[in-house]
Amino acid sequence: MSSILRGITLAILALPLTLPAQAAGVNQTLPPRVEQALKANKISSDALSVVMLPLTGDAAPTFVNADVSVNPASTMKLVTTYAALELLGPNHQWKTEFYADGPLVDGTLNGNLYLKGGGDPKLNMEKLWLLLRDLRANGVTKVTGDLVLDRSHFVQPDLPVFDDDGNDKNKPFLVGPDSLLVNLKALRFIVRNDGGKVNIAVEPPIASVRIDNRVKALPAGKCPGWPDVLYNPVADGDGVTVVVTGKLADGCSAQTYLSLLDHQRYAAGAVRAIWAELGGSILGIDRVAQVPDKARLLARAYSPDLTEIIRDINKYSNNTMAKQLFLSLGAEFRNEADADDAKAAQRVIRQWLAKKGLISPHLVIENGSGLSRAERVSARELGSLLQAAWRSPYSAEFISSMPLAAVDGTMRKRLRNTPVAGKAHLKTGTLNTVRAIAGYSRDGDGNVWAVVAILNHPRPWGAASILDQVLVSLYGQRNQNTAQR
Repeated sequence: MSSILRGITLAILALPLTLPAQAAGVNQTLPPRVEQALKANKISSDALSVVMLPLTGDAAPTFVNADVSVNPASTMKLVTTYAALELLGPNHQWKTEFYADGPLVDGTLNGNLYLKGGGDPKLNMEKLWLLLRDLRANGVTKVTGDLVLDRSHFVQPDLPVFDDDGNDKNKPFLVGPDSLLVNLKALRFIVRNDGGKVNIAVEPPIASVRIDNRVKALPAGKCPGWPDVLYNPVADGDGVTVVVTGKLADGCSAQTYLSLLDHQRYAAGAVRAIWAELGGSILGIDRVAQVPDKARLLARAYSPDLTEIIRDINKYSNNTMAKQLFLSLGAEFRNEADADDAKAAQRVIRQWLAKKGLISPHLVIENGSGLSRAERVSARELGSLLQAAWRSPYSAEFISSMPLAAVDGTMRKRLRNTPVAGKAHLKTGTLNTVRAIAGYSRDGDGNVWAVVAILNHPRPWGAASILDQVLVSLYGQRNQNTAQR
C-alpha cells in the first residue's frame, strides 16, 4: 500500500470519531467570552486546546489547537479508567490472602504467616481489619514464625519520582503503587487540646512511628480553620519520629495525612497493630518473600468492584489508585516481551485503542495517573476517546465516575450559580503549569457534548475560570444556534 493510500485509510478510520456525520461544518474559533477570559488573565489563546463534540443533536463541533501535543495532567486518568472498564470488566475485583506454611494447633500457627497482595487499590484499614478478623475466627491466635509479605504480584517499573517544583515528598498524593498497598500508605495524625493538655494520636497506630509532642497548649479561644501545628518527620532507626510543634487552643483540634514509611514497613506495621488489638501475636520478624507452593490458604478478602474503584479515582483524582489500576492492566495481560507491568499496560492500552480505530500519535502514557511531566495527548485524541466511551456498553459507569459540576468530587466548588451546575460530568487536571477538564456536558437544549479543554502555560493563573467559561459558553451556544434557524 502506498504512503498516500495509507494516509487516506487512516483518515477515514479516524473520521467517525472526530466529525459526526450530522455536524454542519466545523468551528475553529474560541467562544468570545473564553477569548475575553484569556486576555483578562494575560494568557495567549495558543496555550488553550479545546474540543467540543456533539454526541446528540446536530450542532457543529469545535476544534481549536486540537492537534497540539499537551500535558493533560489528571485527565489522563480517563484513558486508564475507560481502558480498564472494557479490558477488565466493570465487576473486576482484586484479592488479598493470608497463607500458612505450618500446622495450626490449639490456636498456635507453628510456622510463618504470609500476606499475599494482589494489587488491590482500596485495601483500607477496615478491609484489613475484617481480613484479620477472619484469620482470628479461623482459629489463629499466635504465630511462632515470621510475618512474610508477598509483594510479587506486580513487576514493578522503575519510573521517575514526580517532583512538581519542590512538593513535599511525604504528601499522600505522591505515594507510588505496590502489590501490597495498604490504606494508600497514609498516616493520619490527630492533635487535640482537651482541658489544656495536648494529645496526639496516629492512625493506624504503627509501633515504628513515634511522636515527639512539642505543641503548646493555649487557653480556650476561637478554633482556626488552619491550626498552627507543624509536623517534622525524622528518620529514627527502623522507623520515624515525628516532631510536632506549634500551638493549639483548648477545645480545638487539628489533623493531617502524611506518608512516612515504605510499603513494607507500613503494611507489616498495620497488620501487627490490628492483630494486637484482636488479641493475637506474631513472634518472628517482618520480611518479604513469595508464598510457597505448598502453603495453605487461611483467609481471603476481595476488593470492591472496578466500578467503585474508578469512581474513587476520577471523583477525587486519586493518583495512587490510578497507578495501581494502570499496573493491574499490565499484570493482567503481561507477556514475556514486557520488561515490567508499566510497559505491559502501555502496550495493552495502545492495542486496545487501535482496535477501536482511535489513532493517537500524540499519546504518551508513563504511569496512567497524569501525575507526570512526560505524559502527553492531544485534545482531539482525548475527545475521540470520550466519544467512543459514549457508545460503550459501560458508558453509564464511566460517566458517573466523574465529578458532577458544582456537586461533588474535584468539581464540587466550581460552576456554582451557573446553568452548568449539575449538568456536566468532568474530570479535572492540575499541575503547576497545567489546568484541564474533560468529560461530558449539556447545552441549553439538553443535548450532550464531549468536552476537552487543556491549558498548558508557565503561569496558568485564573485558568480554572477560563475553563469554566468554556462550559458556560457551550451551554449558551446551542440556544443561540436554535434561535438562528
